Amino acid sequence: MQAEIITIGDEILIGQVIDTNSAFIAEQLNKIGVSVYQITSVQDDRAHILKSLAEAEENADIIIITGGLGPTKDDITKKTIAEYFDDELVEDLSVRKNIEFLWEHYIKKPLSQVNIDQALVPTKSKVLMNKYGSAPGMWLEKNGKVFVSLPGVPFEMKALIKDEVMPRLREQFQFPYIKHKTVLTNGLGESTLAERIEEWEDNLPQFLKLAYLPSLGRVRLRLSAKHQNKELVETTIQEEINKLLPQIEDIFVGFEDEGLLEEIIGKHLVKLNKTIATAESCTGGKIAESFTANAGASQYFKGSVVSYATEAKINVLKIDEALIKKYSVVSAQVAEAMATSVLQLFNTDYAIATTGNAGPSKGDADAEVGTVFIAIATKDKVYSQEFNFGNHRTKVIKKAVNKAFEMIQKEI
Repeated sequence: MQAEIITIGDEILIGQVIDTNSAFIAEQLNKIGVSVYQITSVQDDRAHILKSLAEAEENADIIIITGGLGPTKDDITKKTIAEYFDDELVEDLSVRKNIEFLWEHYIKKPLSQVNIDQALVPTKSKVLMNKYGSAPGMWLEKNGKVFVSLPGVPFEMKALIKDEVMPRLREQFQFPYIKHKTVLTNGLGESTLAERIEEWEDNLPQFLKLAYLPSLGRVRLRLSAKHQNKELVETTIQEEINKLLPQIEDIFVGFEDEGLLEEIIGKHLVKLNKTIATAESCTGGKIAESFTANAGASQYFKGSVVSYATEAKINVLKIDEALIKKYSVVSAQVAEAMATSVLQLFNTDYAIATTGNAGPSKGDADAEVGTVFIAIATKDKVYSQEFNFGNHRTKVIKKAVNKAFEMIQKEI
């Protein structure tokens, strides 16, 4: 069974808004065994929408549309869908009551006609009640195909997908069992990793597929299986994982359902009752940001000093100015001094420090662009490694962050 996702809105096509809705919908469909055939973004234009609906009906069994359901004149999706189904719009009393409730309890302003008109829906549609907004979802069927129109506001759309759309799809259709298991690796490039596991990959069962998902020093290996026999899928994936792990034990981080590497590190720290702090120069706080993006990070992450300028290293971290003059601000000695200082400052068990030249100019350092020193400190020792991550600033910073996590995970 195949689906097509249609996002409506000029704001997506001009890059003003990033389409995160399609990624979420595709993920939810995939979980129940529905393959996404195509994702299409279209303008707020009647002819364009009608053409996209017709093409989607040819391509897919399930068509999910987001956007274009607002109260303003440029939101024409509802009228255009009614036209496509040779239908008309009528007021739905349950939607009208929901709108009145929202305005009374949250908006606290008089209802205008454009807001009341949000209660208009095609007569052939089943209303999917939106608890968080005035635009309802709509479920329509034509020639055995399901069309679902949802608001474009992400949190409204997500609630409708989970509470209304997925349960209805499961009730109406029989789906194959589908499972993904993603292995996280760190420190080896995609091509080198592919060479290492080539024989294992070539011998995978036909219904099991492998995808490489690389990201600057990290590679995710996603195993996907789709079959009517759930037990066969579960057993086979586990058997293949058991064959794979001995071949990648030096770079294996964990499984994606356990979280990203920084989440896994956090879980290790909590389990060990240990803490960590960071002193960042070239990474500009991104290591700290990655830690604190996870709920409960305060249990193990105690703080960070973003000592971007040389003066900050001297004045805040108390790095000896003579050390910087002797070895340069981008050096193993300075990186290690930063790590030791921040470990003491926050009284933690571990510390990470970065100093480097991300480019495009050399700044205060003599080091070549791309040179980064990463140091790890504990209460017993401090050490560092030198890297050259190339000449693209964003790439250098991201690689440095990933490598820092790789190093601290090995230390822990």
